[in-house]
Amino acid sequence: MTFPGNRLRKKNHFKLGTFSSNCSSGMSITNVPERWDASWDHNLELGQMLDAAGIDFMLPVARWISYANAGSSNFQGHVLETLTWAAGLLAATKRISVVSTVHTMAYNPVVVAKQIATIDQIAHGRAGINIVAGWNAPETEALGFDLPEDHETRYRYADEWFEIVRRLWTSKDRFDFDGEFFKLKGVHADPLPFDGLPPVINAAGSAIGREFATKNADFLFTPAIDLKRSVKETAELKALAADRGREVDVMTFAHVVCRPTRKEAEDYVQYFGFENRDTETLNRVIELQFAHAQSFPHELLTLIRDRFACGHGGYPLTGTPEEVADGICAIQDAGFRGTTLSFVDYVKEFPYFRDEVLPILEARGVRQANDQDDNVVRLATAR
Repeated sequence: MTFPGNRLRKKNHFKLGTFSSNCSSGMSITNVPERWDASWDHNLELGQMLDAAGIDFMLPVARWISYANAGSSNFQGHVLETLTWAAGLLAATKRISVVSTVHTMAYNPVVVAKQIATIDQIAHGRAGINIVAGWNAPETEALGFDLPEDHETRYRYADEWFEIVRRLWTSKDRFDFDGEFFKLKGVHADPLPFDGLPPVINAAGSAIGREFATKNADFLFTPAIDLKRSVKETAELKALAADRGREVDVMTFAHVVCRPTRKEAEDYVQYFGFENRDTETLNRVIELQFAHAQSFPHELLTLIRDRFACGHGGYPLTGTPEEVADGICAIQDAGFRGTTLSFVDYVKEFPYFRDEVLPILEARGVRQANDQDDNVVRLATAR
């Protein structure tokens, strides 16, 4: 019996995924009425559409409360919890990888190890985990604990947390754990993940965060604010991982507005991202990001502000199908191994991207055609 492997492990093509479809408004801080409605039915429709198109993965955002003192768009206020969301999507799809975003301070590592292993069994090896060390202080306060002010403590905690998860995923033997943050007795895991460790994603901007990512992650996410700057950055991140004897791919995120003409695309960006931006929420999001996170270069604040309104800081892929394909190729040329995509309305806009942009990427050799998927895992009789 055979099963598709995890598409995040697939070699020799540029990876494409979606980002934040589990959240209301997705990645667009806008008040336009057609902004994304993150209902389960819409996510299921999107997931099956992406699966049929050969898209590699879906990546969610984890949120526990809406942005306080924000505007009327309910940006990322309605949020489907990421572990149950992933389990449901993986049960209803065949090939796509679905990642669960997990805040280390909100979950016990023994519980998460069991949850992800179970999801990976449901998916026959298509699960993934996005580890977040924590940056949103109002959310941690809502959960009943304080966010450590210093990055060092957050990442020491995350490192110990994932050490436990990794040991549970790689051994059936019981073990004790005596760490700085966790004291565990006689823990073990059964079942293990379906076919080895699920792919690990981490987004990091600070030096200590990138130390954590290059030590533990398979994919490091970082914004592509300036692609010339990104060429150096991606090379440095890969070299940092190589110094540890590891290979870590670097990915980014992008926002798509693809239309038959460039004017139509630019007019729509002006409409949703400028004329109808949710300014109050935009101010609040940037305030929180720059107070507690170090993912974005502060010296590019004006550019970042507009990028946040039009895609939460994602690289803009705006224009005709050919121009959007050019933008994806430029991201690849800057050293990235993949990017997520977001849309104002994923379900309505993705089909045009699928029909017009994906064939261009395949013709250029950036992506393999959907029927050339050779990434297969054979189910061992021992299981």
